[in-house]
Amino acid sequence: MAEQGKLATLVQQMKQGEVDRRGFIKAATALGVAPAVSMFLANAAAAGSSRNGFAFYSQATPEASPVASAGVPTVGMEGKTRGQDGNLKLLQWQATTHLMSHRATGTKDFMAADMINEPLMRYAEDGSLIPNLLVEVPSVENGLLTEDLGTVTFKLLEGVVWSDGEPFTAEDVVFTWKWITDTNNAAVSYDVWSTISDIVAEDDLTAVVTYAEPSAAWFDPFTGGNNGHIYPSHVWDGDPTKSDVSDKFQLSPVGTGPYKLESFEPNDSAQFVINENYRFENKPAFATVELKGGGDAPAAARSVLQTGDYDYAWNLQVEPAVIEEMLTDESPGHYVVKPGTSLERIHFNFSDPNKEVNGQRSEKNTPHPLLTDPDVREALNCAIDRELIATEFYGPGQPTTANVLNGLEAFASPNTTWEFNTDKANQILDDAGWALDGDVRTKDGLKLSMNFATSINAVRQKTQSVVKANFEAIGVELALEQIDAGIYFDSAAGNDQNIGHMYWDMNMYTNNSTSSIPIAYMSDWYAGPDGRAIAQKENDWSGANRQRWVNAEYDAAFEALQKATTLEEASELLIQMNDLIINDRAVVPLVNRAADAYAIANTLYDENVAIGVGFEYNYWNIANWNRKAE
Repeated sequence: MAEQGKLATLVQQMKQGEVDRRGFIKAATALGVAPAVSMFLANAAAAGSSRNGFAFYSQATPEASPVASAGVPTVGMEGKTRGQDGNLKLLQWQATTHLMSHRATGTKDFMAADMINEPLMRYAEDGSLIPNLLVEVPSVENGLLTEDLGTVTFKLLEGVVWSDGEPFTAEDVVFTWKWITDTNNAAVSYDVWSTISDIVAEDDLTAVVTYAEPSAAWFDPFTGGNNGHIYPSHVWDGDPTKSDVSDKFQLSPVGTGPYKLESFEPNDSAQFVINENYRFENKPAFATVELKGGGDAPAAARSVLQTGDYDYAWNLQVEPAVIEEMLTDESPGHYVVKPGTSLERIHFNFSDPNKEVNGQRSEKNTPHPLLTDPDVREALNCAIDRELIATEFYGPGQPTTANVLNGLEAFASPNTTWEFNTDKANQILDDAGWALDGDVRTKDGLKLSMNFATSINAVRQKTQSVVKANFEAIGVELALEQIDAGIYFDSAAGNDQNIGHMYWDMNMYTNNSTSSIPIAYMSDWYAGPDGRAIAQKENDWSGANRQRWVNAEYDAAFEALQKATTLEEASELLIQMNDLIINDRAVVPLVNRAADAYAIANTLYDENVAIGVGFEYNYWNIANWNRKAE
């Protein structure tokens, strides 16, 4: 954790011109600030005043900007012609369900959508902003961002065309905002975009955004593949209420990105071909992309590292010893681990998954009979051997953690710890009146027996087994459930085996920060007025708060974070929010996972993947992926 007083002084020195960008980044890194955050703060200090605290800058067009050229790797692209490298074969053992990011809950779906739809801005590997569909990134310095951070003007690139031939205009930006904030569309990005009070298309290439409250995170709705995809207004005839069009779009999207969809079998495979209207004449280098789903993580690793049947395999949640066995001097691919903000974690359900109320289980106003007892949660938190899980199943570069916020050192809480102590856990339950009845504890006629679900994956099943054994040692009975990842992370409202419904007592998966001010990530625990943000039947289970955890202090801090305009304020709020989650034992953090652990063919340039701390998804730069010359 950086020393906040010294960091604040350093920010002030750069604002006043007493230290240059290079010196700032070097000094901030020495204080323990992650590179992505160092760059973020450098941009803020360079463009903002001491009053506004945060801003980003860019000085030229995407072609000429040194920020853009540094932030978008193009290794091997010199002299390439469009489509010359033939077919690219990608393997996602968690198969894609649909291609509409604003309705997605699984990374597998965000990634596929990111080859077709695009945001206005992207995150470079170091976390800084780069223009994508813009002439330049707005800043106070260039006059496109007001000093109070309340209004931003986006100057769109001229000549951008949708894959169906229609022009990309400011009306598309306006429409996207209207579509997302229409609650009937069940957009998972609602909380990020709802901070906007108005967007006006001043002309075809100018969109002026006004925020309900000035915010340091003004860029968040429009940046990256998680929140920022812009949708074509003309496909809906400008009417965001056309639900039949939305349903069709998620299986057959229209985009401005390098590829368009040729064929799609949900939960199986997708074929992509070049979008002939893509704005770069020599890109993408691959004429077609084959995205295959299914199988498991070890098989995906073998397909790149041993057989060479595929070029790239994502999310290799595979034991280190298994990966080691695959790697030889003759391997056609190599294995890459990139540190990031991801957290493998266990969630407790605060609602009752076994009682049906108004046509739904886990109804937000129906308390869980066991897990609403803080002593039970405290005991379970103490009983899990996180070190064993991290060491045996994840390996170097993926440590244990006591926090939900990881990888962004400026926001890392110094106030939390974890311990594995079954004696303490037993004592907590004894003192709380949970008495052993045979091998299982009971109290007031309730048996301390629960179920624990996760996706099908060898590492997760072994983690489940560790947790089950740990819980048995303190008199807690645990039934294990495993669900196919394509179903578990499928956001369809009719699928009651997904993480949105959370029809289990406990579940486990990974999520990560997707922004240098992680509002979208922290929305996982925001309930909102009358529980609006809680996943439930009334919002097609699209609410980000899937645990049904309600904490008024957290909600107030979250809403304050949306309005924060200084580093100090944002940092204090994020640490406060992290601590509220951890101290209430709403989540058991297990492992700070990598941004990704993937396998890539030796014939591809790994530099072009460029996911950095994980603010972007793996295919964001796929227009620049290319095959090495033989």
